[in-house]
Amino acid sequence: MVAEKQDRGRLQVDTNECKGCGLCIEACPPRVIALGQELNHYGYRTASYLGSGCTACGICFLTCPEPGAITVLRAIPRDRVDVSDLGKNGGANLCASN
Repeated sequence: MVAEKQDRGRLQVDTNECKGCGLCIEACPPRVIALGQELNHYGYRTASYLGSGCTACGICFLTCPEPGAITVLRAIPRDRVDVSDLGKNGGANLCASN
């Protein structure tokens, strides 16, 4: 039996900033970004995260020409989280934003 691989991160796409150019889709190594079907208020089909498989490499963030359109959240493995730090910094130590 093969163990299911955990995601190392996830994406957040700001649909108000994304212009649907597709550069992030082409650049994503695990292919976990696609164009959505719905239009944003500018009339663009925007990028969307497929929901799993993100490696948190940040390549989509680096290729995106729109500042603030993509945020990559990197997961910290549970065995590396210090439980005594969970209440500090509003939990900011649990993920990092590019």
